[in-house]
Amino acid sequence: MQATQTTAQTTVDPAEVAKFEAMAAEWWDVNGKFKPLHMLNPCRLDYITSQIALEFDRDLTQPEPLKGLRLLDIGCGGGLLSEPMARLGAEVVGADAAPRNIPVAQVHAEQQGLVIDYRNVTAEALAEAGEQFDVVLNMEVVEHVADPQAYTDACAALLKPGGLMICSTINRNPKSFMMAIVGAEHVMRWLPKGTHDWNKFITPDELYGLIEKAGLLPVDRKGFVFNPISWSWSLSDRDLSVNYVSASTKP
Repeated sequence: MQATQTTAQTTVDPAEVAKFEAMAAEWWDVNGKFKPLHMLNPCRLDYITSQIALEFDRDLTQPEPLKGLRLLDIGCGGGLLSEPMARLGAEVVGADAAPRNIPVAQVHAEQQGLVIDYRNVTAEALAEAGEQFDVVLNMEVVEHVADPQAYTDACAALLKPGGLMICSTINRNPKSFMMAIVGAEHVMRWLPKGTHDWNKFITPDELYGLIEKAGLLPVDRKGFVFNPISWSWSLSDRDLSVNYVSASTKP
């Protein structure tokens, strides 16, 4: 996850970077601090691939269906999304503001025989360099930055015309406080205490506002819903009360 320095060039907040730096070595431990992301990942991938297939008219049953698409995974962490995107044929750049995440991601990709361009860089720096992508994955990052609008603007600038941004985050309401902070950090201890700041959570309407102000067109949104009985995640058209994801395009 990308975190956030309040300067003119970046929305990176050093305290947020430090949190994820401390957990860097555990990215690929399915029972470690990133267990919630490993559990959520199949659901995230289902949404991401279906939206890309829809937008770019790709057949997901074919080998390497994302071939020819340049994709940015901003706040890539250890590469939990970058790797499956590379396997599907996309040309992947994985970027993260936390320096220690990058070697972890690089080593794991090499072990898997995958070629992924991992960089310790911010969205703002990539935009300033004029980088352009067909797809930007902006997953669980916007709630960690110092200036969500400036960060969203940078992500929008990175998209080619006709490009697609997938953005997920956490809603701000009493239920999300109970589930994402009390439940995940204090009861289940899936995440270290203090990983999330409830005040920085973003409602779906607020996210749509950020996206539209950045010049993008929201085209879809779904909820990620955890079922404690089946111990699994699923997509919901209606329940955006805690974790949710949106798709938007650049005209």
